[in-house]
Amino acid sequence: MAERGPQWAAWVDSLPRLIRELVAEWQLRPDGPATYGYCSLVLPVRARDGAAAMLKLAFPDDESEHEHLALRRWGGHGAVRLLSADPHHRALLLERLDGPDLTTVPDLEACQIVAGLYRQLHVPAMPQLRTLTYYLDRWTAELAELPRSAPIPHRLVEQALSQYADLAADRAATARVIHADLHYENVLAGRREPWLVIDPKPVNGDPHYEIAPMLWDRMDELAGDIRDGVRRRFYTLVDAAEFDEDRARAWVVVRMVINAMWAIQDGERQEPGWLTKCIAVAKAVQD
Repeated sequence: MAERGPQWAAWVDSLPRLIRELVAEWQLRPDGPATYGYCSLVLPVRARDGAAAMLKLAFPDDESEHEHLALRRWGGHGAVRLLSADPHHRALLLERLDGPDLTTVPDLEACQIVAGLYRQLHVPAMPQLRTLTYYLDRWTAELAELPRSAPIPHRLVEQALSQYADLAADRAATARVIHADLHYENVLAGRREPWLVIDPKPVNGDPHYEIAPMLWDRMDELAGDIRDGVRRRFYTLVDAAEFDEDRARAWVVVRMVINAMWAIQDGERQEPGWLTKCIAVAKAVQD
């Protein structure tokens, strides 16, 4: 993480001291080795009453700023339960979920599970959260600047820009709290409820925006059948969540074309074949 730049390095350097302070303040006891994701450190702990918990410290960016607000609003319904929060230090004390994630479940069954979780998570918009359009306005402006020679079919770029303009003009584009990063690995088996989501990047947005990660993840399982496999997932999610098919399709196209743009910008840092996958998913939901 520290190799990503000076801000990341400073954050990594601060972690040992911050962990000691939080363990003392919240009267915690470390209970196993730390793990980490792309932008957070997670330490298993025991709370003062002996309950198993997880201490999470996230990099201080936009995505982690309001995680505690969404978790508190959800109150453990469909999501990991928040026990304590120190928003200034991006520190959360969470119930511990030791179960497997949804990568252990067949993809269509997993899609049905996630569609059921949407109903619990997509509560009315919260005034403290940024809007989805706050980010998409900037990203689509970058997309509009792509040269025609960029390795994305130009008709897809034009389609994404046109569809986003229509979507953003609708009040539904910012009407509900959405997770914004809801994929198979961010849903863990729980004891209170069968499945609980973790690691939200909450914004006020359109629930239909949520679908795309469930399509682009686990694509290795669709070898030789990407188009039909993506479509099966898409219709399973749309039907189980009772979403509007056209609106869901439009958001998938917008999101995948923006991902393709980022793949070009990332150059050699991108996952091999990721640009091709982005275009394939965008085409699959509408061919």
